[in-house]
Amino acid sequence: MLEVDKIYCGDALVLAKSVPEGAVDLVVTDPPFGIEFAGRRPNYHRTAERVLEGYNEIPKADYLDFTVKWMREARRVLKETGSLYVFSGWTNLKEILVAADKVGFETLNHLIWKYQFGVFTKRKFVTSHYHILLVVKNPRKYKFNKIEHYPEDVLVVNREYWRGKEKTATKLPVKLVRKLILFSSDEGDLVLDLFAGSGTTAVACKATNRRFIGFEIVPEYVDFANERLSIRRLSVCI
Repeated sequence: MLEVDKIYCGDALVLAKSVPEGAVDLVVTDPPFGIEFAGRRPNYHRTAERVLEGYNEIPKADYLDFTVKWMREARRVLKETGSLYVFSGWTNLKEILVAADKVGFETLNHLIWKYQFGVFTKRKFVTSHYHILLVVKNPRKYKFNKIEHYPEDVLVVNREYWRGKEKTATKLPVKLVRKLILFSSDEGDLVLDLFAGSGTTAVACKATNRRFIGFEIVPEYVDFANERLSIRRLSVCI
């Protein structure tokens, strides 16, 4: 039994065992990239010494097995009406699609997050988008709220950049995650983020009156995320 509205430090595959089967309404998560990523290198206007250490990665050879394991847990804890949004770069998209099929998810949509800036390249196209896979546990029962008329599968949302001294290596825009939460859950629903990072999913949940649980293996990131959430903290159990 875990308290909700809290981010826990530890391995998501271990911590997920403490979440009861069918307890979660929605999973939103941005798993490790599965590529070599120098989390403290200066990019996207980040100064290296201001980026927190500890970004955790999964070797490419192990990525499919890793993804199958966490997706199996995600499916177990979801209600029949539940959905999973998983963010992915193109380099590991195949493994995520294969894993979703292996564990029994039904793919509902393949969304694109289009942003305003990519890493400049000389001999290939600049990447300026991110993939968001929407899969559901039961294709006849999933939630999908009509918050927009005929929503399109390309979401144009500018990147957010950190202000202040310390920052994590990666960050999703709250505006983007908030939109996904509004489409696929209701007020009071429980949202799980297996790889919480800087806590963006939790911040979006607080802004939309959803409950949340987050897991993050890097202690510095947990501290950073909890600082963002420290204005008001609830203590409710599942």
